[in-house]
Amino acid sequence: MNVSVSRETMDRLAAYEALIQRWNPRINLVAPASLLQLRDRHIEDCLQISQLVAPEAGLWADFGSGGGLPGLVLAIANADSRTRFLLVESDQRKATFLRTVIRELGLQNATVKTARIEEIDPLNAAYISARALAPLPRLMPYLERHMSADGQAWLMKGQRWQSELTEAQENWRFNAKVHPSSTQDGAAILEISGVSHV
Repeated sequence: MNVSVSRETMDRLAAYEALIQRWNPRINLVAPASLLQLRDRHIEDCLQISQLVAPEAGLWADFGSGGGLPGLVLAIANADSRTRFLLVESDQRKATFLRTVIRELGLQNATVKTARIEEIDPLNAAYISARALAPLPRLMPYLERHMSADGQAWLMKGQRWQSELTEAQENWRFNAKVHPSSTQDGAAILEISGVSHV
């Protein structure tokens, strides 16, 4: 593993990886072709966020958690912090998987909400994350609704991030800091704050 983490975190990540391998044939948590690169392609990718931000006490909402990327990875990496992780996933089977991982890994800092993002009450979250959920213009209303006034969003984006950013700026005002991905050429993690509609 390229990212430096504690032995306990390594053990939990390995257990999480094993659970994905076991469940994936049934509910397709990650693309089957990427299972062989699970550690590099998915887990290391998500751990980049924990190298960029050390969350303080508060709520971290992970939207469209799916198989727990990045939400569960971040909850594992920050298991000793006072941050609470809320994994929002509308698919009942994926939510069941997330709850299973939380229980088996003994994560006290993570819970799951089975609901659509637009249907839940505003969360006033200090942090929001999403990976491969929707283009940036479609994510902006979620950020405006659920992020606290001084909150930060950490959005994992593929190689089209620049055009998504340009398109989002047509209807939204926000601050954006770009962190180039260290695991995928041309991809980026967008740090978004100060969101308001034009």
